[in-house]
Amino acid sequence: MTRTPFRTRTRPRTRPRAGARRALLCAALLAVTIQTTAAATVSADEPGGRVGHGGRDCVRTEGPRDDRARRILAVTRKAKKDLRLKSVQLRVTVDGREVVTDALGESMTGVPAEPDMHFRAGSVAFAHIGTALLRLVEERRVRLDDTVERWLPDLPKADRITLRMLATNTTGLHDYVTDPAFLAELEAHPFRAWTPKELVAYPLRHSFWYEPGASWSYSHANYVLLITALEKITGVRIDRLVREKVTGPLELRDTQNNFTPDIPRPALHAFTSDRGFYEESTFWNPSWTTAPGAVITTHICDLARSAQAIGSGELLSPRSYRTLLDPGTVGLGGATAKCPASICLKQTEAKHFGFGVIVINGWVLQNPSFSGYAAIQAYLPSKRLAIAVSATKTATTPDGNMAQEVAELIAAELAPGTPLDDLR
Repeated sequence: MTRTPFRTRTRPRTRPRAGARRALLCAALLAVTIQTTAAATVSADEPGGRVGHGGRDCVRTEGPRDDRARRILAVTRKAKKDLRLKSVQLRVTVDGREVVTDALGESMTGVPAEPDMHFRAGSVAFAHIGTALLRLVEERRVRLDDTVERWLPDLPKADRITLRMLATNTTGLHDYVTDPAFLAELEAHPFRAWTPKELVAYPLRHSFWYEPGASWSYSHANYVLLITALEKITGVRIDRLVREKVTGPLELRDTQNNFTPDIPRPALHAFTSDRGFYEESTFWNPSWTTAPGAVITTHICDLARSAQAIGSGELLSPRSYRTLLDPGTVGLGGATAKCPASICLKQTEAKHFGFGVIVINGWVLQNPSFSGYAAIQAYLPSKRLAIAVSATKTATTPDGNMAQEVAELIAAELAPGTPLDDLR
């Protein structure tokens, strides 16, 4: 189980086999993928952007490094050693300007990690989908409090579930990622291709935790269903919709979807002990993480740009940005007779789920961790500080999202009064 409710990973890590015990995750935040035929080029407005935007690749910082960069790298090198990580990619920007970009360790034995290596970005996709939905609202093509029965007629309580509830995890639906039956199938068959219908079937076997809108609990099913609704509302496939509304305007050319388990080259390889022994997991099928068209790969320069743009509300009106940060979730959650406190997590001003993002002490972030990959994009509006970290594991790496552990140390150096850590 993850150390805190919001240190979530998409793929639950199972304990080394002692019978069939599994560590159920508390809440998992996800992934987005769709196939394109060519490895896309990425962007950034400052050093680190890929060829095609500014004429630069996503490469290590060139030239002399200032004191901030040296401190960041010192912290990262120590964390890599202490946490026994195989690789760490990082990029930090302030006001959109590069402070440092680097990669430490190996992708595979004898193959150095590089900043432009692509990795699975999981729940970062939810931040993009949430922003895309808010843009549709601004265009008056839909309202957040529209109920979903016209688009999801077979969903129980569809006449009481709204688009806002799907996007903010307040429907009451169970999470299939914590369902023992699903976990058993996933562990046994990591290369299986899943359909949305198969995934949603798991939570629909259970009664709702609470009446829609009455509390908060994370469920991957919410985003599987939201994606289906958005595709019906717009008549546009979700990967194309997100490209039109978010990743295209931000020129995130190395953030893309893949309908297969492939990863654009160069790929950062992943390894995990999820099934009780250390093995490569790079090409495990990520179709279970969310609906087709919403399982993304990216690289560290795009991730930093995404952190800055989503966290600052760059694509949104001031009103929509306020909704992104608190769509009505603050104050929800807490244990009930039917829902334990470990599932119906209390949403507070200091720590809550926003509109496809997590807010911790003013930081706006997403922190995917599954199948050997871990990452975080985090943005602190008060300092215009963006931190992006990706990490992979050795056989002795501790459990949990190690990219977030590294990012917390970087945040402590650059914004000591505003911890990224959600334990206070």
